[in-house]
Amino acid sequence: MPTETVYGIAVDAMNADAVRRLFSLKGRPADNPLIVHISDPWQIAQVALELTPIAARLAERFWPGPLTLVLRKRPELPSEVTGGLNTVAVRRPRHPVALSLIGLLGRPVAAPSANRFMRLSATRVEHIDPNVAAGVDMILDGGPCAVGLESTVLDVTEDPPRILRPGGITRGDIQAALGGPLSAKPRSNGRRSPGMYPRHYAPETPLHVVDCLQPGQRGLVFVSPANPGQIKMPLDPVAYASSLYDALHKLDGLRLDAIYVQKPPDSQDWEAVIDRLSKAADGA
Repeated sequence: MPTETVYGIAVDAMNADAVRRLFSLKGRPADNPLIVHISDPWQIAQVALELTPIAARLAERFWPGPLTLVLRKRPELPSEVTGGLNTVAVRRPRHPVALSLIGLLGRPVAAPSANRFMRLSATRVEHIDPNVAAGVDMILDGGPCAVGLESTVLDVTEDPPRILRPGGITRGDIQAALGGPLSAKPRSNGRRSPGMYPRHYAPETPLHVVDCLQPGQRGLVFVSPANPGQIKMPLDPVAYASSLYDALHKLDGLRLDAIYVQKPPDSQDWEAVIDRLSKAADGA
């Protein structure tokens, strides 16, 4: 199904057999928790013990949208969904097709990205891995994903909350909504969220982040392209994020020896883009 972030493989989150099939299809490690998607706020009670005041404030401000909240899980939620953890990652997507599908089911769905584990996420139907496509019952084409990067994951079981994965809602957005700083504690090795492996979201072609591209190198640039294999990217971080995976899919399809990416600005607004490029970079 499409969401505003990326396409996801949707299964009934309360069906352990379906969740196990999902992990097998993606080749995803069982300790890597899934994000549960809801269509209505009342569905939180089906998967989480409570919505804390901080979580409720953030949900009211950013849902539906690309913010995932890590909450204490209900025991009824299959442990396969949460990688055996006592927490669950929940979000309410903004895409009308996703909301309609979840609403018709009447239960939350688990919906990780429609790719093989560690590979590039799909932001268009044509990006979906053929093996993944062959393993699902139906593909809903909702057009290109507007945000283009996976959601921000925020652990609200901690005080102050901590970003586990940067995404479409920025650190500044969240701090403004809460009226205070987020935790600066380094991310632990424990995987309370998807996307915490050091290598992830990677094309098959080796990817290198560089200060600038040489005329003969192919990849992503901010300047005028020096050859047909260079793609000029926007200088706006939101527009860049929206087009990043599509551009990388196009370059990956050329079967190059390497993809080179001009380093984005080192500022808070670029945090999510920098995170994805660092995880995709060869040798990460």
